[in-house]
Amino acid sequence: MIKENQRTLNAILVLIDVVVVIVSLLLAHFIRFKTTLFGPIGGSLPFSHYFIFTIFVVVPAHIIFYYFFGLYKPFRDLESIFSNAPSIVKSDIMAFVFLVAFLFIINEPNFSRIMLLLLCVFGIIFTIIERAVIIYVLRRLRSNNRNLKHMLIVGDNDLAFKFASKIEEKSYLGYSISGFIGRSEHVGQYHDNYKFLGSFNDLDKILKKNNFDRVIIAIPMEHYSHLNEIVDICEDEGIKAEIIPDYYRYLPAKPSVELIDDMPIINIRYVPLDNPFNKFLKKASDIIVAIIAIIITSPIMLVTAIAIKLTSPGPIIFKQERIGYRGKPFMMYKFRSMYVQDPEEEKSEWTTKNDSRKTPCGDFIRRTSIDELPQFFNVLKGQMSVVGPRPERPFFVDEFRKDIPKYMVKHQVRPGLTGFAQVNGYRGNTSIQKRIEYDIYYVENWSLSFDIEIMFLTCVKHNPNAY
Repeated sequence: MIKENQRTLNAILVLIDVVVVIVSLLLAHFIRFKTTLFGPIGGSLPFSHYFIFTIFVVVPAHIIFYYFFGLYKPFRDLESIFSNAPSIVKSDIMAFVFLVAFLFIINEPNFSRIMLLLLCVFGIIFTIIERAVIIYVLRRLRSNNRNLKHMLIVGDNDLAFKFASKIEEKSYLGYSISGFIGRSEHVGQYHDNYKFLGSFNDLDKILKKNNFDRVIIAIPMEHYSHLNEIVDICEDEGIKAEIIPDYYRYLPAKPSVELIDDMPIINIRYVPLDNPFNKFLKKASDIIVAIIAIIITSPIMLVTAIAIKLTSPGPIIFKQERIGYRGKPFMMYKFRSMYVQDPEEEKSEWTTKNDSRKTPCGDFIRRTSIDELPQFFNVLKGQMSVVGPRPERPFFVDEFRKDIPKYMVKHQVRPGLTGFAQVNGYRGNTSIQKRIEYDIYYVENWSLSFDIEIMFLTCVKHNPNAY
Protein backbone atom coordinates (compact mmCIF):
# COMPACT_ATOMS: atom_id res chain seq x y z
CA MET A 1 0.00 0.00 0.00
CA ILE A 2 1.23 3.46 -0.86
CA LYS A 3 1.06 5.64 2.22
CA GLU A 4 -0.01 9.20 1.43
CA ASN A 5 2.14 11.78 3.08
CA GLN A 6 0.89 15.29 2.37
CA ARG A 7 4.19 16.94 3.23
CA THR A 8 6.08 14.66 0.86
CA LEU A 9 3.47 15.24 -1.85
CA ASN A 10 3.66 19.00 -1.34
CA ALA A 11 7.45 18.92 -1.61
CA ILE A 12 7.13 17.02 -4.89
CA LEU A 13 4.50 19.48 -6.11
CA VAL A 14 6.71 22.46 -5.32
CA LEU A 15 9.59 20.91 -7.29
CA ILE A 16 7.28 20.19 -10.24
CA ASP A 17 5.88 23.73 -10.06
CA VAL A 18 9.41 25.16 -10.17
CA VAL A 19 10.14 23.07 -13.27
CA VAL A 20 6.85 24.20 -14.86
CA VAL A 21 7.67 27.88 -14.28
CA ILE A 22 11.17 27.45 -15.75
CA VAL A 23 9.82 25.55 -18.79
CA SER A 24 7.19 28.28 -19.23
CA LEU A 25 9.96 30.89 -19.12
CA LEU A 26 12.01 29.06 -21.76
CA LEU A 27 9.01 28.77 -24.08
CA ALA A 28 7.94 32.37 -23.47
CA HIS A 29 11.48 33.64 -24.09
CA PHE A 30 11.75 31.61 -27.30
CA ILE A 31 8.44 32.86 -28.72
CA ARG A 32 9.11 36.48 -27.75
CA PHE A 33 12.75 36.77 -28.83
CA LYS A 34 13.34 33.95 -31.34
CA THR A 35 10.22 34.53 -33.45
CA THR A 36 8.58 37.63 -34.89
CA LEU A 37 5.09 36.91 -33.53
CA PHE A 38 5.32 39.84 -31.10
CA GLY A 39 7.66 42.17 -32.91
CA PRO A 40 11.19 42.24 -34.33
CA ILE A 41 13.93 40.03 -32.90
CA GLY A 42 16.72 41.71 -30.97
CA GLY A 43 17.14 44.56 -28.53
CA SER A 44 16.34 42.47 -25.48
CA LEU A 45 18.11 41.91 -22.19
CA PRO A 46 20.46 38.93 -22.04
CA PHE A 47 18.76 35.61 -21.29
CA SER A 48 20.77 35.34 -18.05
CA HIS A 49 18.87 38.39 -16.69
CA TYR A 50 15.54 36.72 -17.31
CA PHE A 51 16.70 33.41 -15.86
CA ILE A 52 18.07 34.95 -12.65
CA PHE A 53 14.91 37.04 -12.24
CA THR A 54 12.81 33.91 -12.70
CA ILE A 55 14.75 31.86 -10.13
CA PHE A 56 14.81 34.55 -7.43
CA VAL A 57 11.54 36.43 -8.03
CA VAL A 58 9.14 34.68 -10.45
CA VAL A 59 9.37 31.20 -8.91
CA PRO A 60 8.94 32.34 -5.26
CA ALA A 61 6.03 34.59 -6.28
CA HIS A 62 4.23 31.68 -7.97
CA ILE A 63 4.83 29.29 -5.07
CA ILE A 64 3.55 31.84 -2.54
CA PHE A 65 0.41 32.58 -4.56
CA TYR A 66 -0.18 28.85 -5.13
CA TYR A 67 0.00 28.35 -1.37
CA PHE A 68 -2.44 31.16 -0.55
CA PHE A 69 -4.90 29.96 -3.21
CA GLY A 70 -4.94 26.47 -1.70
CA LEU A 71 -3.05 24.57 -4.39
CA TYR A 72 -1.08 22.59 -1.82
CA LYS A 73 -4.12 21.29 0.04
CA PRO A 74 -4.99 17.56 -0.19
CA PHE A 75 -6.43 16.46 -3.55
CA ARG A 76 -8.51 13.60 -2.18
CA ASP A 77 -11.88 15.38 -1.96
CA LEU A 78 -11.74 17.38 -5.21
CA GLU A 79 -14.77 17.00 -7.47
CA SER A 80 -12.82 16.51 -10.70
CA ILE A 81 -9.26 16.42 -11.99
CA PHE A 82 -9.72 20.04 -13.15
CA SER A 83 -11.15 21.37 -9.87
CA ASN A 84 -7.90 23.26 -9.20
CA ALA A 85 -8.06 25.10 -12.55
CA PRO A 86 -9.84 28.27 -11.26
CA SER A 87 -7.32 28.63 -8.41
CA ILE A 88 -4.43 28.13 -10.84
CA VAL A 89 -5.77 30.86 -13.14
CA LYS A 90 -6.22 33.25 -10.19
CA SER A 91 -2.75 32.48 -8.82
CA ASP A 92 -0.93 33.02 -12.11
CA ILE A 93 -2.83 36.22 -12.88
CA MET A 94 -2.03 37.61 -9.43
CA ALA A 95 1.61 36.58 -9.87
CA PHE A 96 1.69 38.37 -13.25
CA VAL A 97 0.20 41.56 -11.73
CA PHE A 98 2.67 41.40 -8.85
CA LEU A 99 5.65 40.95 -11.19
CA VAL A 100 4.63 43.84 -13.43
CA ALA A 101 4.21 46.05 -10.35
CA PHE A 102 7.59 44.86 -9.01
CA LEU A 103 9.33 45.79 -12.29
CA PHE A 104 7.69 49.22 -12.12
CA ILE A 105 8.87 49.73 -8.53
CA ILE A 106 12.49 48.79 -9.31
CA ASN A 107 12.31 50.91 -12.49
CA GLU A 108 13.23 48.23 -15.02
CA PRO A 109 11.65 49.36 -18.32
CA ASN A 110 13.67 46.99 -20.53
CA PHE A 111 12.26 43.78 -19.08
CA SER A 112 9.74 42.38 -21.57
CA ARG A 113 6.19 42.56 -20.23
CA ILE A 114 5.02 40.55 -23.24
CA MET A 115 7.32 37.72 -22.19
CA LEU A 116 5.88 37.87 -18.67
CA LEU A 117 2.37 37.66 -20.11
CA LEU A 118 3.38 34.64 -22.22
CA LEU A 119 4.96 33.08 -19.13
CA CYS A 120 1.66 33.59 -17.30
CA VAL A 121 -0.36 31.96 -20.11
CA PHE A 122 1.98 28.98 -20.45
CA GLY A 123 2.19 28.63 -16.67
CA ILE A 124 -1.60 28.41 -16.43
CA ILE A 125 -1.83 25.80 -19.20
CA PHE A 126 1.05 23.63 -18.00
CA THR A 127 0.09 23.79 -14.31
CA ILE A 128 -3.51 22.82 -15.04
CA ILE A 129 -2.23 19.85 -17.06
CA GLU A 130 0.29 18.97 -14.33
CA ARG A 131 -2.31 18.99 -11.53
CA ALA A 132 -4.82 17.07 -13.66
CA VAL A 133 -2.26 14.33 -14.38
CA ILE A 134 -1.26 14.02 -10.72
CA ILE A 135 -4.86 13.88 -9.52
CA TYR A 136 -5.72 11.36 -12.24
CA VAL A 137 -2.82 9.08 -11.22
CA LEU A 138 -3.79 9.27 -7.53
CA ARG A 139 -7.41 8.46 -8.40
CA ARG A 140 -6.38 5.46 -10.46
CA LEU A 141 -4.34 4.18 -7.53
CA ARG A 142 -7.24 4.64 -5.13
CA SER A 143 -9.72 2.99 -7.49
CA ASN A 144 -7.42 -0.06 -7.36
CA ASN A 145 -7.61 -0.13 -3.53
CA ARG A 146 -4.26 1.53 -3.02
CA ASN A 147 -3.45 4.68 -1.08
CA LEU A 148 -6.67 4.21 0.96
CA LYS A 149 -7.84 5.94 4.14
CA HIS A 150 -10.00 3.96 6.54
CA MET A 151 -13.21 5.49 7.82
CA LEU A 152 -15.61 4.71 10.69
CA ILE A 153 -19.15 6.10 10.49
CA VAL A 154 -20.91 6.89 13.76
CA GLY A 155 -24.64 6.68 13.04
CA ASP A 156 -27.33 4.26 11.93
CA ASN A 157 -29.84 6.55 10.24
CA ASP A 158 -30.57 7.62 6.65
CA LEU A 159 -27.93 10.35 6.87
CA ALA A 160 -25.19 7.83 7.72
CA PHE A 161 -26.35 5.34 5.09
CA LYS A 162 -26.58 8.00 2.39
CA PHE A 163 -23.05 9.15 3.14
CA ALA A 164 -21.77 5.56 2.96
CA SER A 165 -23.40 5.04 -0.45
CA LYS A 166 -21.79 8.22 -1.78
CA ILE A 167 -18.35 7.05 -0.61
CA GLU A 168 -18.92 3.65 -2.22
CA GLU A 169 -19.97 5.25 -5.53
CA LYS A 170 -16.81 7.38 -5.64
CA SER A 171 -14.07 4.82 -5.13
CA TYR A 172 -11.53 7.24 -6.66
CA LEU A 173 -11.69 9.30 -3.47
CA GLY A 174 -9.72 6.51 -1.80
CA TYR A 175 -11.83 5.87 1.31
CA SER A 176 -12.55 2.43 2.75
CA ILE A 177 -15.52 2.25 5.14
CA SER A 178 -14.55 -0.06 7.99
CA GLY A 179 -18.07 -0.16 9.45
CA PHE A 180 -20.74 1.60 11.48
CA ILE A 181 -21.35 2.42 15.13
CA GLY A 182 -25.05 2.41 16.04
CA ARG A 183 -27.71 1.36 18.51
CA SER A 184 -27.15 -1.87 20.43
CA GLU A 185 -29.87 -3.75 18.54
CA HIS A 186 -27.92 -3.28 15.29
CA VAL A 187 -24.58 -4.67 16.55
CA GLY A 188 -23.37 -7.53 14.36
CA GLN A 189 -25.82 -6.71 11.57
CA TYR A 190 -24.87 -5.41 8.12
CA HIS A 191 -26.02 -2.46 6.05
CA ASP A 192 -25.13 -3.27 2.46
CA ASN A 193 -21.57 -4.60 2.82
CA TYR A 194 -20.72 -2.75 6.02
CA LYS A 195 -20.96 -4.23 9.50
CA PHE A 196 -22.14 -2.57 12.70
CA LEU A 197 -18.97 -2.98 14.76
CA GLY A 198 -20.53 -1.93 18.03
CA SER A 199 -22.94 0.35 19.86
CA PHE A 200 -22.40 4.00 20.74
CA ASN A 201 -21.22 2.83 24.18
CA ASP A 202 -18.49 0.72 22.54
CA LEU A 203 -16.93 3.61 20.61
CA ASP A 204 -13.89 4.05 22.87
CA LYS A 205 -13.06 0.32 22.80
CA ILE A 206 -13.41 0.12 19.01
CA LEU A 207 -11.17 3.13 18.50
CA LYS A 208 -8.51 1.58 20.75
CA LYS A 209 -8.54 -1.72 18.82
CA ASN A 210 -8.49 -0.21 15.32
CA ASN A 211 -6.53 2.37 13.40
CA PHE A 212 -9.02 4.66 11.66
CA ASP A 213 -7.94 7.67 9.61
CA ARG A 214 -11.30 9.44 9.88
CA VAL A 215 -14.35 9.20 12.13
CA ILE A 216 -17.49 10.65 10.58
CA ILE A 217 -20.36 11.51 12.92
CA ALA A 218 -23.74 11.33 11.18
CA ILE A 219 -26.38 11.31 13.89
CA PRO A 220 -29.88 12.89 13.86
CA MET A 221 -30.39 16.27 15.48
CA GLU A 222 -32.39 14.82 18.39
CA HIS A 223 -29.24 12.98 19.52
CA TYR A 224 -27.00 16.04 19.46
CA SER A 225 -27.00 16.01 23.28
CA HIS A 226 -24.47 13.14 22.97
CA LEU A 227 -22.30 14.96 20.45
CA ASN A 228 -19.79 16.35 22.96
CA GLU A 229 -19.31 12.89 24.48
CA ILE A 230 -18.64 11.31 21.04
CA VAL A 231 -16.19 14.05 20.07
CA ASP A 232 -14.33 13.78 23.39
CA ILE A 233 -13.94 9.99 22.97
CA CYS A 234 -12.48 10.47 19.46
CA GLU A 235 -10.08 13.17 20.57
CA ASP A 236 -8.94 11.13 23.57
CA GLU A 237 -7.77 8.54 21.03
CA GLY A 238 -6.03 11.20 18.93
CA ILE A 239 -8.56 11.07 16.09
CA LYS A 240 -10.15 14.20 14.70
CA ALA A 241 -13.95 13.76 14.61
CA GLU A 242 -15.85 15.20 11.66
CA ILE A 243 -19.57 15.94 11.64
CA ILE A 244 -22.16 15.78 8.87
CA PRO A 245 -24.87 18.15 10.16
CA ASP A 246 -28.38 16.75 10.08
CA TYR A 247 -29.51 20.01 8.45
CA TYR A 248 -27.09 19.55 5.52
CA ARG A 249 -30.01 19.46 3.04
CA TYR A 250 -30.49 23.19 3.67
CA LEU A 251 -26.89 24.00 2.83
CA PRO A 252 -25.52 24.84 -0.63
CA ALA A 253 -23.16 22.53 -2.50
CA LYS A 254 -20.25 24.74 -1.40
CA PRO A 255 -21.16 26.24 1.97
CA SER A 256 -19.01 29.06 3.32
CA VAL A 257 -18.48 29.97 6.95
CA GLU A 258 -17.92 33.43 8.38
CA LEU A 259 -16.84 34.32 11.90
CA ILE A 260 -18.33 37.12 13.99
CA ASP A 261 -16.03 37.21 16.99
CA ASP A 262 -15.81 33.48 17.79
CA MET A 263 -19.27 32.55 16.51
CA PRO A 264 -19.35 30.67 13.15
CA ILE A 265 -22.10 31.61 10.71
CA ILE A 266 -22.89 29.23 7.83
CA ASN A 267 -24.07 30.86 4.63
CA ILE A 268 -27.11 28.95 3.39
CA ARG A 269 -26.49 29.89 -0.24
CA TYR A 270 -23.12 29.85 -1.97
CA VAL A 271 -22.65 32.92 -4.16
CA PRO A 272 -19.24 32.98 -5.92
CA LEU A 273 -19.59 36.71 -6.60
CA ASP A 274 -19.47 37.41 -2.85
CA ASN A 275 -15.76 36.62 -3.14
CA PRO A 276 -13.80 39.90 -3.57
CA PHE A 277 -11.50 38.47 -6.25
CA ASN A 278 -14.42 37.09 -8.26
CA LYS A 279 -16.21 40.40 -7.87
CA PHE A 280 -13.16 42.21 -9.23
CA LEU A 281 -12.92 39.84 -12.23
CA LYS A 282 -16.62 40.31 -12.97
CA LYS A 283 -16.42 44.11 -12.73
CA ALA A 284 -13.27 44.32 -14.86
CA SER A 285 -14.71 42.05 -17.57
CA ASP A 286 -17.98 44.03 -17.57
CA ILE A 287 -16.18 47.32 -18.14
CA ILE A 288 -13.92 45.90 -20.88
CA VAL A 289 -16.78 44.17 -22.73
CA ALA A 290 -19.08 47.20 -22.42
CA ILE A 291 -16.48 49.62 -23.82
CA ILE A 292 -15.64 47.30 -26.72
CA ALA A 293 -19.34 46.67 -27.44
CA ILE A 294 -20.18 50.39 -27.42
CA ILE A 295 -17.34 51.12 -29.87
CA ILE A 296 -18.28 48.24 -32.21
CA THR A 297 -22.04 48.88 -32.16
CA SER A 298 -21.91 52.69 -32.25
CA PRO A 299 -22.77 52.82 -36.00
CA ILE A 300 -25.76 50.51 -35.38
CA MET A 301 -26.90 52.66 -32.46
CA LEU A 302 -26.57 55.83 -34.55
CA VAL A 303 -28.67 54.37 -37.41
CA THR A 304 -31.24 53.05 -34.91
CA ALA A 305 -31.53 56.44 -33.22
CA ILE A 306 -32.17 58.16 -36.59
CA ALA A 307 -34.75 55.52 -37.58
CA ILE A 308 -36.65 55.91 -34.30
CA LYS A 309 -36.70 59.71 -34.62
CA LEU A 310 -37.94 59.58 -38.23
CA THR A 311 -40.68 56.96 -37.75
CA SER A 312 -42.42 58.00 -34.52
CA PRO A 313 -42.71 60.98 -32.18
CA GLY A 314 -41.11 60.78 -28.77
CA PRO A 315 -37.71 60.24 -27.17
CA ILE A 316 -35.08 57.98 -28.72
CA ILE A 317 -34.13 56.37 -25.40
CA PHE A 318 -36.80 54.71 -23.31
CA LYS A 319 -36.10 54.66 -19.57
CA GLN A 320 -37.90 52.20 -17.34
CA GLU A 321 -37.57 51.45 -13.64
CA ARG A 322 -36.27 47.95 -12.91
CA ILE A 323 -35.25 46.12 -9.74
CA GLY A 324 -31.54 45.39 -9.59
CA TYR A 325 -28.78 44.30 -7.24
CA ARG A 326 -30.03 43.60 -3.72
CA GLY A 327 -33.52 44.75 -4.64
CA LYS A 328 -32.55 48.35 -5.40
CA PRO A 329 -34.42 50.10 -8.23
CA PHE A 330 -32.61 51.73 -11.15
CA MET A 331 -33.53 53.22 -14.53
CA MET A 332 -32.74 50.81 -17.37
CA TYR A 333 -32.08 52.22 -20.87
CA LYS A 334 -33.47 50.84 -24.11
CA PHE A 335 -34.06 52.19 -27.59
CA ARG A 336 -37.75 53.09 -27.73
CA SER A 337 -39.56 50.43 -29.76
CA MET A 338 -43.15 51.43 -28.92
CA TYR A 339 -45.29 54.50 -29.20
CA VAL A 340 -45.27 56.71 -26.12
CA GLN A 341 -47.86 55.30 -23.71
CA ASP A 342 -49.38 55.98 -20.32
CA PRO A 343 -46.80 55.18 -17.61
CA GLU A 344 -49.44 53.44 -15.46
CA GLU A 345 -50.37 51.07 -18.30
CA GLU A 346 -46.77 50.50 -19.37
CA LYS A 347 -45.49 49.38 -15.96
CA SER A 348 -47.79 46.35 -15.71
CA GLU A 349 -48.26 45.10 -19.29
CA TRP A 350 -46.21 42.43 -21.08
CA THR A 351 -45.14 42.88 -24.68
CA THR A 352 -46.96 40.42 -26.94
CA LYS A 353 -45.90 38.92 -30.28
CA ASN A 354 -48.07 41.14 -32.49
CA ASP A 355 -48.25 44.09 -30.12
CA SER A 356 -49.98 47.05 -31.78
CA ARG A 357 -47.98 49.45 -29.62
CA LYS A 358 -44.77 48.79 -31.57
CA THR A 359 -43.39 51.51 -33.83
CA PRO A 360 -42.59 50.83 -37.53
CA CYS A 361 -39.00 49.89 -36.66
CA GLY A 362 -39.82 48.59 -33.17
CA ASP A 363 -40.56 45.03 -34.20
CA PHE A 364 -37.20 44.68 -35.97
CA ILE A 365 -35.04 46.17 -33.22
CA ARG A 366 -36.78 44.00 -30.60
CA ARG A 367 -36.40 40.76 -32.58
CA THR A 368 -32.71 41.51 -33.15
CA SER A 369 -32.24 42.81 -29.56
CA ILE A 370 -30.83 46.08 -30.90
CA ASP A 371 -33.14 47.85 -28.45
CA GLU A 372 -31.01 46.45 -25.59
CA LEU A 373 -27.71 48.04 -26.73
CA PRO A 374 -28.03 51.22 -24.56
CA GLN A 375 -27.85 48.95 -21.51
CA PHE A 376 -24.09 48.80 -22.01
CA PHE A 377 -24.18 52.30 -20.50
CA ASN A 378 -26.03 50.84 -17.49
CA VAL A 379 -23.11 48.43 -17.23
CA LEU A 380 -20.58 51.27 -17.21
CA LYS A 381 -22.63 52.99 -14.48
CA GLY A 382 -22.38 49.84 -12.35
CA GLN A 383 -26.14 49.20 -12.36
CA MET A 384 -25.96 46.08 -14.54
CA SER A 385 -23.56 43.40 -15.73
CA VAL A 386 -23.15 42.09 -19.26
CA VAL A 387 -24.31 38.66 -18.04
CA GLY A 388 -26.77 38.06 -15.23
CA PRO A 389 -30.45 37.50 -14.47
CA ARG A 390 -32.65 39.86 -16.45
CA PRO A 391 -34.09 42.68 -14.29
CA GLU A 392 -37.84 42.96 -13.91
CA ARG A 393 -40.25 45.84 -13.32
CA PRO A 394 -41.25 46.55 -9.69
CA PHE A 395 -44.90 45.59 -10.34
CA PHE A 396 -43.95 42.09 -11.52
CA VAL A 397 -41.30 41.64 -8.81
CA ASP A 398 -43.97 42.28 -6.17
CA GLU A 399 -46.25 39.74 -7.86
CA PHE A 400 -43.69 37.02 -8.50
CA ARG A 401 -42.10 37.12 -5.04
CA LYS A 402 -45.47 36.14 -3.53
CA ASP A 403 -46.02 33.10 -5.73
CA ILE A 404 -42.59 31.83 -6.79
CA PRO A 405 -40.25 30.37 -4.13
CA LYS A 406 -36.73 31.84 -4.06
CA TYR A 407 -37.63 34.47 -6.68
CA MET A 408 -35.59 37.16 -4.90
CA VAL A 409 -32.39 35.05 -4.95
CA LYS A 410 -31.64 36.41 -8.44
CA HIS A 411 -31.09 39.85 -6.90
CA GLN A 412 -27.98 38.65 -5.05
CA VAL A 413 -26.00 39.51 -8.20
CA ARG A 414 -26.27 42.40 -10.65
CA PRO A 415 -28.81 41.96 -13.45
CA GLY A 416 -27.52 41.44 -16.97
CA LEU A 417 -28.19 42.28 -20.61
CA THR A 418 -28.30 38.55 -21.23
CA GLY A 419 -28.42 35.55 -18.96
CA PHE A 420 -28.39 31.78 -18.62
CA ALA A 421 -32.21 31.64 -18.73
CA GLN A 422 -32.35 33.74 -21.89
CA VAL A 423 -29.88 31.62 -23.87
CA ASN A 424 -31.97 28.58 -22.91
CA GLY A 425 -35.10 30.13 -24.42
CA TYR A 426 -36.73 31.55 -21.28
CA ARG A 427 -37.43 35.08 -22.37
CA GLY A 428 -40.68 36.97 -22.84
CA ASN A 429 -43.91 35.09 -22.18
CA THR A 430 -42.32 31.86 -20.88
CA SER A 431 -42.29 29.97 -17.58
CA ILE A 432 -41.18 32.24 -14.73
CA GLN A 433 -40.49 29.16 -12.56
CA LYS A 434 -38.04 27.72 -15.10
CA ARG A 435 -36.47 31.13 -15.59
CA ILE A 436 -35.79 31.41 -11.86
CA GLU A 437 -34.29 27.90 -11.80
CA TYR A 438 -31.77 28.96 -14.45
CA ASP A 439 -31.13 32.29 -12.71
CA ILE A 440 -30.42 30.60 -9.36
CA TYR A 441 -28.11 28.10 -11.07
CA TYR A 442 -26.19 31.05 -12.54
CA VAL A 443 -26.01 32.83 -9.16
CA GLU A 444 -24.60 29.72 -7.46
CA ASN A 445 -22.28 28.59 -10.27
CA TRP A 446 -20.82 31.82 -11.65
CA SER A 447 -17.41 31.74 -13.25
CA LEU A 448 -15.71 33.92 -15.84
CA SER A 449 -15.74 31.03 -18.32
CA PHE A 450 -19.50 30.59 -17.68
CA ASP A 451 -20.01 34.28 -18.57
CA ILE A 452 -17.99 33.85 -21.77
CA GLU A 453 -20.05 30.79 -22.72
CA ILE A 454 -23.33 32.70 -22.20
CA MET A 455 -22.07 35.66 -24.25
CA PHE A 456 -21.09 33.30 -27.06
CA LEU A 457 -24.49 31.56 -27.01
CA THR A 458 -26.21 34.97 -27.02
CA CYS A 459 -24.43 35.86 -30.25
CA VAL A 460 -25.06 32.57 -32.08
CA LYS A 461 -28.50 31.48 -30.85
CA HIS A 462 -31.75 33.00 -32.08
CA ASN A 463 -34.40 33.29 -29.38
CA PRO A 464 -37.91 32.78 -30.85
CA ASN A 465 -39.42 34.43 -27.76
CA ALA A 466 -37.75 37.79 -28.46
CA TYR A 467 -40.54 40.15 -29.45
